[in-house]
Amino acid sequence: MKTDFIEIFQTIRAVLQPYAALGFYSKINSETSYDLWSERDVEIEGRLNKEVHFAAVMIHKGHVGFYFMPVYAEPVMKEIFDPALLKLLKGKSCFHIKELDDVLLSHIETALAEGYRLYKEKGWA
Repeated sequence: MKTDFIEIFQTIRAVLQPYAALGFYSKINSETSYDLWSERDVEIEGRLNKEVHFAAVMIHKGHVGFYFMPVYAEPVMKEIFDPALLKLLKGKSCFHIKELDDVLLSHIETALAEGYRLYKEKGWA
């Protein structure tokens, strides 16, 4: 069980990084923040966007934030989450992580794979 925020951040960032080879790019890649974006012209809710946010991880004062935008874009995505991950969801797309074990990491990996599938279906990745 990891409780050190730097370790948690680095572990989740390592899970996110392979998605950079699948059509996403990072705007921020620092020791405390990492994000992934899709550079696509897409229309969302009637607005044209030049890019779409996919996911991010950031160290905050009291938690590590895992931002997962597919759940914001498609709220039905919540149905794929394991209850252990879902209870960490604060707001629409941010998970507050204070402890990370292999089971929770596996739930994050599953969510990312499903989010990627959703973005591919929508032509966002």
